[in-house]
Amino acid sequence: MSQPAPARPSTPAETWRELRAGNARFVAGAPLHPRQDVERRTELADHQRPLVAIFGCSDSRLSAEIIFDIGLGDAFVVRNAGQVPSDSVLGSLEYAVGVLGVPLILVLGHDHCGAVRAAIDSQGEDADPLPAHIKGLVDHIVPAVRSVAGVEEGPVDAAGIDAGYVGREHLRNTVGELLERSEVISDAIAAGTLAVVGANYRLLEGRAETDVVVGRI
Repeated sequence: MSQPAPARPSTPAETWRELRAGNARFVAGAPLHPRQDVERRTELADHQRPLVAIFGCSDSRLSAEIIFDIGLGDAFVVRNAGQVPSDSVLGSLEYAVGVLGVPLILVLGHDHCGAVRAAIDSQGEDADPLPAHIKGLVDHIVPAVRSVAGVEEGPVDAAGIDAGYVGREHLRNTVGELLERSEVISDAIAAGTLAVVGANYRLLEGRAETDVVVGRI
């Protein structure tokens, strides 16, 4: 049964606390399923004012509203395989910040990521070529692979690379790229109206673990 909504968070810190509380309920198997009823659907018919913009991997196991126990209209969600920044991703996140006024961007990676694994395997000796559009995504993760491997050029020992380390390195690179490429995002952080959190989701536990924070949380 859907539960009444608590007071709406309005700052980056309050928003992150709400998301962490929802994730704790999900991990414990005691979700409230807030703001998922007919009244909420009706309320949102002609406007939206989300709490958070979530940029995450397209993996089917990363359903943000379920993971954080939030409801309709709470999350402005942008996803692609491997949470790779692109012009369309940046434009969507700038819309969330500049027009919708979200106080928080959450960049959500996860363990056992297929895109990360593909990036690692693509750098091995005699790696099979990838289809062009998949390669475009994977190539964006390759710098994290090479950073973890400590190899600038040539093939790497794909079997000896920890995919978890690569995923975390790519997550940090992604957060850094959002700030570097978007004045809308970096200016909002400087003004104290926005924070960016990078978190890793653990598939088995259901827990989103904070990895990097930029802004006032």
